Amino acid sequence: MRLLLIEDDKKTGSFVARGLGEEGHVCDVIEDGQDGLFHALREAYDVIVVDRMIPTLDGLSLVKAMRSAGNRTPVLFLTSVGGIDDRVEGLEAGADDYLVKPFAFSELLARVNALARRPPAANERTVLETADLRVDLIRRRVSRAGKPIDLQPREFTLLEVLMRAEGRVLTRTMLLDRVWGIHFDPGTSVVESHISRLRSKVDKPFTQPLLHTIRNIGYSLHAPR
Repeated sequence: MRLLLIEDDKKTGSFVARGLGEEGHVCDVIEDGQDGLFHALREAYDVIVVDRMIPTLDGLSLVKAMRSAGNRTPVLFLTSVGGIDDRVEGLEAGADDYLVKPFAFSELLARVNALARRPPAANERTVLETADLRVDLIRRRVSRAGKPIDLQPREFTLLEVLMRAEGRVLTRTMLLDRVWGIHFDPGTSVVESHISRLRSKVDKPFTQPLLHTIRNIGYSLHAPR
């Protein structure tokens, strides 16, 4: 799952991003409203978590702008502004849930997961298919030729990213960004090792390979040509 956290408190942002990362999710952290709105409208996220009191564009205005632009991504307000009227105002602005600081990370995680499980809009895909490979994004189930495939959370995210870009080549840098939320080269083989594990589960037990290495460029997932 990929999330956007718009939060100007560095400690809170680091705490939430680290916790979500430990659960196998990717969390982009943005510290001001204008930049947060830009990312919300430009990138595809499963859930967006927003503080109300953020610089350049407050959380209420940000969510209203998102909804006016037709963005239906689930939004959770995470804020110290916790009066009943404040909560009503946040929900009426277009948010889907409201959590008041201080908070327990376990509750935040449960609420985020609940929002991610909500049925998407009618035009959003919930199942990805390439040849005989099938990924159910709601139930988080993977199968090939009808046989279930057990993936770890990060492997599932990696496969989802590759399938959404079916037929296109994704570079190592692009995968680091989209799967791990890393915007620099960490100097490790994390991408290569995860690709290897994914290939051993998705390709090796079957006749036709779907995951292809494009030498010196990156990786692509597509049906045999």
